[in-house]
Amino acid sequence: MAYTPIKRIPITRISDDKCESIADILVIEEPLEIRLEYGPANERKVQNVSVTMRTPGNDAELATGFLFTEGIVKNIGDITAVEHCFIACAENKENVIQVKLAESVIPNLHNTERNFYTTSSCGVCGKGSIAAIRTVGASDHQMHKELYINAELLYSLPGTLSEHQQIFADTGGLHASALFNKAGELLLVREDVGRHNALDKLIGAALNKNWLPLNESILLLSGRASFELIQKAAMAGISIIAAVGAPSSLAVELAEEFNITLAGFLRNRRFNIYTATHRILLPIHENTY
Repeated sequence: MAYTPIKRIPITRISDDKCESIADILVIEEPLEIRLEYGPANERKVQNVSVTMRTPGNDAELATGFLFTEGIVKNIGDITAVEHCFIACAENKENVIQVKLAESVIPNLHNTERNFYTTSSCGVCGKGSIAAIRTVGASDHQMHKELYINAELLYSLPGTLSEHQQIFADTGGLHASALFNKAGELLLVREDVGRHNALDKLIGAALNKNWLPLNESILLLSGRASFELIQKAAMAGISIIAAVGAPSSLAVELAEEFNITLAGFLRNRRFNIYTATHRILLPIHENTY
């Protein structure tokens, strides 16, 4: 089914003493129910594992990335098919997707005892405790060759990302997650109304390309860096994360625990480094405090 991630609506714009009727562009937000099908051929089971608010598009990548970053599946070989399910509704929307696992795969459903319901603003709602997230087996960064970059490369990333965010340019209402190589070249970008959905889509796409672990890539977040985004990045083996916005306190704690370099407020040739400073090569300067 053809889809559009945006819609136009009539609005009234007020500016100082002026009033005008214009058309505005909004980002589409709709629920996506993710179902998991697994088990031997004669005993297949179907389980609902998530309902998330998202921007339609790249739904298969979103579902695949979600299952991986939640530790439910281990690699793309566990999955045999990802298909939308037709659910009769007045608007014939494709808002249910089913991920089919190989018969030999036993999914890790220990953390699905909680009700998976996530919104566009929070990907951790309903988790029983922070411990439930920390116990998901993130990639071991110590197993990979260290990645080092310089400040000039970081300065260039937001500009490169903005050149590839057409929907954001039209609406101003989307989050983006982007993957760069150590030369600062853009590898992948995914957008969504939900910041955690954008990252799940990105990781799902990388998983489909057999790129994981992403230990030689840099992740750029268009907004703030939250706890769930650091957790998802750790699952994918990412060791350098830069965010245009601020990190949360838990994001910093988790980045430190996983030895991830976390930079925030990356804008106007400035940024703060919160953890694992050694991966960013900085000019020698004298402390003034």
